[in-house]
Amino acid sequence: MPNPHRQEKLGELIAAELSELLRTRVKDPRVGFASITHVEVSGDLRHAKIFVSVMGSPEEQKETMKGLRNATGFLRHELATRLVLRYMPELAFKLDTSIEEGARILALINQVEQEDREIASNPEGE
Repeated sequence: MPNPHRQEKLGELIAAELSELLRTRVKDPRVGFASITHVEVSGDLRHAKIFVSVMGSPEEQKETMKGLRNATGFLRHELATRLVLRYMPELAFKLDTSIEEGARILALINQVEQEDREIASNPEGE
């Protein structure tokens, strides 16, 4: 039976180490401003889904994800030297758009509030 606490701790450790590796060791120019938002580790600790937030245009995001997929072997090897695990999980990078969605929703809320203030400041008869 999988231990969810161990999965969570391993995910946090992988996220921290990958963030450090992306900042210091990955030299691929395609990997732009990317940050690890979350890591999900499977119950058998053999697979890890790494959710990455990428700032930039959709083309830049696509290129960054391509660069990360190409660097998977290097990153997995580097993680193996830093973490003491029996099996190093297979890494799968997924684009995380939740930050962009949150910003878009916040902008819509602000727009509605602004429109409500304008309607309230202009009485109906004027």
